[in-house]
Amino acid sequence: MSIATEIGLDKIGSDALSKLEAKHNVREIALTVSRAIIRASANAIRATHRDEFDEAQKDLDAVAEQIADLKQQLHDHPDIYWAGYVQDALKEYAEARITLSLIRHNAVPHMDEIGVDVSPYLNALGEAVGELRRKVLDIIRHQDVEQAERFLEIMDEIYNLLVTVDYPDALTGGLRRTTDNVRGILERTRGDLTIALRQQRLEKALTTFYNKIDMQ
Repeated sequence: MSIATEIGLDKIGSDALSKLEAKHNVREIALTVSRAIIRASANAIRATHRDEFDEAQKDLDAVAEQIADLKQQLHDHPDIYWAGYVQDALKEYAEARITLSLIRHNAVPHMDEIGVDVSPYLNALGEAVGELRRKVLDIIRHQDVEQAERFLEIMDEIYNLLVTVDYPDALTGGLRRTTDNVRGILERTRGDLTIALRQQRLEKALTTFYNKIDMQ
């Protein structure tokens, strides 16, 4: 019997390698699935902006199944579940769900409803503001200022919620930085909408003025 066997190192080494191999395999699965979730969520957001809501919902339903399966596989590996790449994927999924709901004029889905933890969910809520800005700019181009104002109000309410979350970044996943970005997006969007409103009022005033001239 070797000394390594005698003092138990052989078994320790064998067990350690076996555990690491299993964790490595699970980690590779998590990486692959996380990338797929991010891609599908991005596709759902693009479909949402094209008003292809059924297609977006179909993508997100498929993602929900992937997430449920991934959570089951990571049940015994919480360190991998809480790894940055998995949480980023959950955040992208939540952002896509939130964006679809808001653009369809539905209520914001609750974090428990979509199975996303509070930290990635709140960051997703903040990042959805960027998607709403994109929607507002599209609406302005079509002269539907009233609808744009509604989305701006939603963006404002999201900011008002996020700014009340006063906890360390270690708990919120860097939410303070996301909130700062939201404030910048909100200010730029408000400025764009203000300019659009002034232009609309000017056009109406000019139309009224020229109509009066034509009637004289």
